[in-house]
Amino acid sequence: MAAPSLEERVAELEKKVARLLDEKTEKEKATPWWEQWFGAFKNNPDFDAAMERGAEYRRTQPTAADECANDVSA
Repeated sequence: MAAPSLEERVAELEKKVARLLDEKTEKEKATPWWEQWFGAFKNNPDFDAAMERGAEYRRTQPTAADECANDVSA
């Protein structure tokens, strides 16, 4: 029996790659996009710093109660 030709070997590899890509696509379809990203920034100090700066900014903003207390339309 002769060894497979280069064309036969490439064709077999192409089939395997196509099957692997199909499997990956099926897994991605089964998982919502946001779950695929869940944990992407875990233990990332830059992300943690950005979240803290956002929280600091929100703490400096007036609340709806503050706005009502300052309203002197009476």
